[in-house]
Amino acid sequence: MRVANSLDARQPTRAAGRTVLDLLASWLEVNDATWAEGSRRDNASRVRSIEADPIAKVAIARLSVSDVERWHTRMRRARVGEAAIRGRHSALRAALSYAVRWEWVPINVASSARLRQPRRAPRKGMSAQEVRAVIAAAGSIDPAAALALRLAAVGGLRRAELAALRWDDLDGDHLRVDSSAEVVRPANGRSYARDAPTKTANQRSVWLDPDTVQMIEALRDVRADASDFMFSEVDGPPMPDRIGWWWRRARELSGIDTQWRLHDLRHWTATMGIASGHDVRIVAGRIGHSNAAMTLRVYAHAVEQADHALGQTLGDALRSATS
Repeated sequence: MRVANSLDARQPTRAAGRTVLDLLASWLEVNDATWAEGSRRDNASRVRSIEADPIAKVAIARLSVSDVERWHTRMRRARVGEAAIRGRHSALRAALSYAVRWEWVPINVASSARLRQPRRAPRKGMSAQEVRAVIAAAGSIDPAAALALRLAAVGGLRRAELAALRWDDLDGDHLRVDSSAEVVRPANGRSYARDAPTKTANQRSVWLDPDTVQMIEALRDVRADASDFMFSEVDGPPMPDRIGWWWRRARELSGIDTQWRLHDLRHWTATMGIASGHDVRIVAGRIGHSNAAMTLRVYAHAVEQADHALGQTLGDALRSATS
């Protein structure tokens, strides 16, 4: 009994009267000045979605793992997509981590909740032939378009990172990736792009092959006077949608499957790298993942391909030794 009383005495008491919605509002407020524009917009949207569910009115001191998992069930019954469910769950989990740090609650129940996901067959990747075809088609639109898609394929760059590239980011055969084009949508006025940190707020250096370096230098010779940015014709970075339009038009001209997205060029980078036997940590660094564990989760199918090749290599070595 004495031990139980001691444990109760250590329980946080600052959560009295606060609901899940109160917590989420505080979470948005404390991060407003530090989040990128896109993060603010996305998280505010997730909070509005959570607000419409009964879980928003639950007192955080009484919130349980079962409350969170029943919330997941309600979203699935309402046919909310799995990506949206994961996004909303991540928002709640992040907010609860603040509540733990603020001593509003003793544990983060969202971290303990099981986020069930339906089993899906691994998504197939683009072939090298398809990648070459779409880059060639982009060249018929604009040499800059071909360069943008090639950098997406060989460097694993995100669309917003491509839009933020400057000519001076190329240093010899290394490309510095340290910013992304963030879209600002004023309440009254025209949307525009501005230079902002990358998604993970990290800088990385990507080694480029001689052909890609030559493409950058050739385009710089004729367009560097127009803008400091590789893919812009005015001051400041271009809207990322410009690169998205290049992709869609090049995909149409090349005749490749319309299922492929611009982001699949980035997937091709990682899949080819891992399947070819390169260290997962090197691949993770190239595509800008904050840790290799994420790369392993996303590209498990490529790891299996690399293991197949490794098994063949080991078998061949033994055959040579015994023959």
